[in-house]
Amino acid sequence: MTGGILPDRDIAALFEAGGITADRVFDADQIQPASLDLRLGSRAYRVRASFLPGRGACVADKLARFSMHEIDLTGGAVLETGCVYVVPLQEALALPPEVRAAANPKSSTGRLDIFTRVMVDGAQEFDKVPAGYRGPLFIEISPRTFPIVVRPGSRLSQIRFRTGDAQLGEAELAALHASERLTSTADANISGGGIALSIDLLGNADGLVGYRGKRHTGVVDVDKRAAQPVLDFWEPIHRSGTGELVLDPDEFYILVSEEAVHVPPAYAAEMTPFDPLVGEFRVHYAGFFDPGFGHSLAGGTGSRAVLEVRSHDVPFILEHGQIVGRLVYERMASLPSRLYGIDLNSNYQAQGLKLSKHFV
Repeated sequence: MTGGILPDRDIAALFEAGGITADRVFDADQIQPASLDLRLGSRAYRVRASFLPGRGACVADKLARFSMHEIDLTGGAVLETGCVYVVPLQEALALPPEVRAAANPKSSTGRLDIFTRVMVDGAQEFDKVPAGYRGPLFIEISPRTFPIVVRPGSRLSQIRFRTGDAQLGEAELAALHASERLTSTADANISGGGIALSIDLLGNADGLVGYRGKRHTGVVDVDKRAAQPVLDFWEPIHRSGTGELVLDPDEFYILVSEEAVHVPPAYAAEMTPFDPLVGEFRVHYAGFFDPGFGHSLAGGTGSRAVLEVRSHDVPFILEHGQIVGRLVYERMASLPSRLYGIDLNSNYQAQGLKLSKHFV
């Protein structure tokens, strides 16, 4: 395999070769163009606090120390806000020595403000799987705004597999932007290894610029689409006269980028989740952008990046056009069989400001 992110056909081949194992066969739509969705197992463990296993230690051993309560997910179970849960995943890995992996929340997970991180035995970092890892996968789940219902097979996180050095340098990124137009900005800011995205606070024709999550709501079933009324869970935010928005500390916002985004078929992208140089807030829990996102031939013309935003500690003023994050691009090891968008009936292709698929 050449260096880069493994596409769908290579992920399937990895499964066939035993590099990925699972409690049951993959779901029909589980393999995405550049990632694999991960499925919850049948048991969840309420733990006192988040933890990492550390070098030489197993997650299961730490669960024996830190678990407060075991929950059967078989019939569906509610995970409460402000609590931390660890769930063994149905998938496990036996990676070849040249393959490593990284995980990230799925787009819908981020838009529900569900904080998730994947752990492996011996890990000293979340969401990182070292090359050649052989062992189980676990997910830490902490709903932040809405309580959620999950069950075995629910998919909250996804994993990408890599070989070699896949990330584009700034010169390569500038050349790709010149040929493929990665964002709709005429004078794109390319630095820090990525291409800048800014915030849209002018909004649509009705002046809608975003949403703020309500507190003390009902539950969201993560497996049910279009099941909840928007206004039961979200407060719409409209344009102010000056084109600015004050982020209240620890409130959760759904906003959108000013720029349209394009990920050509031979590449994948990831948004950097937090940059203290642009302010004390976190942008975009779900950082993976698959090949074909925003690609015109995949029905993605005009696709913008939805931003999940939370301020930390102090109120923070965002102004229209302010840089809030960067997209890092990586090479695919080869072209995927299908692109994000029309090929997969993807939820967020050609999106503007859009809540998760659970609301109507």
